[in-house]
Parts: sequence; C-alpha cells; structure tokens
Amino acid sequence: MKIPYLKAHGAKNDFLLTWAHEVPAGPLANLARAICDRHTGIGADGWLLVERDGERQDADSAIRLINSDGSEAEISGNGTRCAAAFLIYHGLASERVRISTGAGVKQLRLLERSGLRFVFEMNMGHPEIREEHFELTLSTGARDVTLVWVGNPQCAVPVENFDFDWRGVGAEIERHPHFPNRTNVSFFRVVDGHTIEVRFWERGAGETMSSGTGSTGAAAVAIRRGAVQDPITVVTPAGELQLRGSPNVFLVGPVEIIAEGAFYLGE
Repeated sequence: MKIPYLKAHGAKNDFLLTWAHEVPAGPLANLARAICDRHTGIGADGWLLVERDGERQDADSAIRLINSDGSEAEISGNGTRCAAAFLIYHGLASERVRISTGAGVKQLRLLERSGLRFVFEMNMGHPEIREEHFELTLSTGARDVTLVWVGNPQCAVPVENFDFDWRGVGAEIERHPHFPNRTNVSFFRVVDGHTIEVRFWERGAGETMSSGTGSTGAAAVAIRRGAVQDPITVVTPAGELQLRGSPNVFLVGPVEIIAEGAFYLGE
C-alpha cells in the first residue's frame, strides 16, 4: 500500500498532507496511526487529507484532520496554514486562500514566501468563552481553568511557571470525565502586558511544540481575565506567534515544507 505525502510544519507542529483522492481504501484511523508513527512511519502530529476540488464556490479546498492517534479533529490552526502552503506549492492558490475545515471556512493571507518557507496571517474566528472560571477537580487538587471554543475545545490553565508535571496534568485534563469528547489543553503564564508563554497538550497528539488554536484560546482567556491586552505575542517552545484583533482574532505564523515522498504500508 503506497501513500503519497508532503510533510510540512507550522512552528514545529508537523503534519503530513495527502490529496484525498490518493488515500488508499481502508480505515482512516489505522492509516493515520501508521503514517504518523515516529518510529515505523513518517512521523507527524497529524495527517491532513486535502480535497482537490475546483468546483467549490466558498473555498479553494477542503481538509480533514486525522490526529496521530487516529481520532478526527475539527481544526488545527497550524495545520490549516500548512494546507495553504500545500495549495500554493501545487499552484492551486496564491496570496489569499480559503480553506473549508471542520470548523468552517478559514481565510488566510500570504505575507511572505522564500522558497519553501511561508508566513501567513489567518483569521482564527471569534473565540467563545464558555466558562471563564471553572473549578476542575483533578488528582492533584482543584484548578481554576477557563473553557473556550475556538473551532475546537480548549481548556486554558493559568500557571505561575512550568516547574511541575504539566504533561501529566494535561493528559489527565484531556480525558477528564467533564470532557466526553476530550479536550485540548494549554498552560499559560503572563510575561508582561502583551506577552504570554504557553505549553500545549493536544487532544489526540499529546505534547506539541506549538498550537494555533491553543495559542488563540490562551490569548483570549488571558485578555478576558485582564492579564494582558491586544495585541499579544505568544511564546511557544517553537518560537513566537503574533495575535491581534477582536472579536475575530488574526494569527501570524510560519510554515515550512520539509519533505515529499511516499509511505509504504504492508509491502
């Protein structure tokens, strides 16, 4: 079984992209787990299936995101930027790109390009704060968190520092009974009036170096709690992302295409 792919990362959040019509028959969850495995596959946080459909009126393309654990997600901000770069690389889009996702049509604007490196501004939409102060009971005690919807579910956790087992806490929150469909988790600390630093634990992928939707949710929560003001720099382990705007949030972030080839499964 041969699966063509292009590999790209958005701020070190890496994805494999395949034209939907080139995906072999078979359970997508099993295929995603195989191709995303970092030891026996190509390795990635997720697999994006891209429609090559020139007949859409509302978008240039549509994507489906399958996480590395085989679950399907509504959207990834970093992944959607990677899909925009994929379309431009194949000559199917230019400066402005519209992509249909599980969270609706997202609009992106190409700001810079140098070879296989791109910088996009993406309209992330309007973050919806669902519970500003929610007491979440964990094995280590109760935590004051904020629940926010940014096209996917986010649980934002304010912290003083990252000198604790935030990965373990993130894994527990992801699968907490309060979230029957699981949730993404971001831990953020305030650096100054326009800057936060964030760590990410993503539903279906675990720890990631950055997250576009996670950054959007954490920034919206930090603003709502009065800790920072727009515009915001989000410092991630992969570098900085820039966010601005209200009610819609615009995120500026990079993409780099790093590989292209085929994955052979069971041959």
